[in-house]
Amino acid sequence: QLKVVESGGGLVQPGGSLRLSCTAPGFTLNLYVIGWFRQAPGLEREAVSYISKSGGITTCSDSVKDRFTISRDDAQNTAYLQMNNLNPEDTAVYYCAATDFLRRTGCTSRAYSYWGQGTPVTVSS
Repeated sequence: QLKVVESGGGLVQPGGSLRLSCTAPGFTLNLYVIGWFRQAPGLEREAVSYISKSGGITTCSDSVKDRFTISRDDAQNTAYLQMNNLNPEDTAVYYCAATDFLRRTGCTSRAYSYWGQGTPVTVSS
């Protein structure tokens, strides 16, 4: 059973940066589509971005465009979410998700079979 593990969350000041990591110990990450999602308090889970098996990138949220970048390092078997110019509205629990088969879009939580426990990100001065 694939287990997804996120790390890298924390407290950051507005305008700062964080890089989240996503691993799946014992599994080869580039055999899966990897998505990043976030859920702010009181709000629904929101798709941020996903990367296909071949490395194609799709940004799902206009609010993170040009600030957040998803990537994958196959040598490290790790996917990343680089978050720059963070603002308080980015405060949320961030989740990494994986699926070995993507029917249409990875910008929906229904597309994913495997989820991590989440890593909290707080943007505050």
